[in-house]
Amino acid sequence: MTDIYRAIADPIRRQILLMTAQKECTQSEIVSVFTISQPAIIKHLTILKEEGLLEERRSGRYCFYRLNQSVFRNSYSNLQQELGAILEQKLVNLKLFLEKDDDQ
Repeated sequence: MTDIYRAIADPIRRQILLMTAQKECTQSEIVSVFTISQPAIIKHLTILKEEGLLEERRSGRYCFYRLNQSVFRNSYSNLQQELGAILEQKLVNLKLFLEKDDDQ
């Protein structure tokens, strides 16, 4: 299962996901957008591939990356459900607190 939290925890990985959602990008194209080193970008790409969010295609000496949309959609949906449940519980707790305060 994809650890979406690990994948989106870093702003560089979020930017890579955004780029690869719009079009297939070479590693060179991705590296050129950032001010960090190529090895650092490769680490970010590796994490995104490990989590299944990026698909890699090799053509000759080039690597092309694109967003794995089905995995991303599923992970995003799970993330929304988890955060929704957390917020719902917070609202319930707030309501109970306010009602308890009114009773006093």
